[in-house]
Amino acid sequence: MAAPKLVMATRNRGKAEELKALLGDLTVEILTLDHFSGLAEIAETGASFRENACLKAHAVAGFTKLSALADDSGLVVDALGGKPGVYSARFAGEPSSDERNNAKLLDLLQGVPLPERTARFVCVMAFVTPEGDLKVTEGLCEGLILEEPRGTGGFGYDPLFYLPALEKTMAELSKEEKNRISHRSKAFAAMLPFLREYWQQ
Repeated sequence: MAAPKLVMATRNRGKAEELKALLGDLTVEILTLDHFSGLAEIAETGASFRENACLKAHAVAGFTKLSALADDSGLVVDALGGKPGVYSARFAGEPSSDERNNAKLLDLLQGVPLPERTARFVCVMAFVTPEGDLKVTEGLCEGLILEEPRGTGGFGYDPLFYLPALEKTMAELSKEEKNRISHRSKAFAAMLPFLREYWQQ
């Protein structure tokens, strides 16, 4: 019997690789949006990570007639009242740029002492079946925003996001370490039992 197909609502290869690693021994054929032509860019018009994740998952499941998994994630900085939040990817405007986003974040936090630079990565994951059934999970990763970047791994705000317990930034972690503690891995770990049950029925 052919393996069931799961469409991940992303063209971000880094994100796709992370999720593939987290799937582990679950025998599922993983597809991304690059496997489909004709699907217009999905406008992320939601006011929250949850709304955006659900929007994307429903749109992809509806278009492909396959199960879809979408996530919306970003950085929430307490000293900035929760910004950049849902605008994390395009914080410094279009076209989105990790370097410009990080520069803007550092600029806005100038003068804020390290203990007050508390932040968290948030990931909300939405799984939608071809029938339209929905399951949503969430993961958080707490840290601090450094005054300058450290590390060469990861993407996005990883070089600025410091994990006091590990004494490293996200960008200094190995892939294995990141997959153990990241917001995305926590959201996915919460989703995994549901996916196993769904495909074992």
